[in-house]
Amino acid sequence: MTVREGMVPTILGAAVTTAGLTIRAANPVLGWGIAGFGLAHVLLGAIDLVEHNTPRFQEEF
Repeated sequence: MTVREGMVPTILGAAVTTAGLTIRAANPVLGWGIAGFGLAHVLLGAIDLVEHNTPRFQEEF
């Protein structure tokens, strides 16, 4: 099984975003900062997933 390029930053970004939103209750500024950092990783990972969305078996004519 191969991991598609962009999958790791997307998954880690989702985890960091969740952690930031959880921390938000104790410290809103820090929580939003961490959540924003995680959302940036989700966005960049999603761009990589879409950008490298080529079929595995491309036929050449």
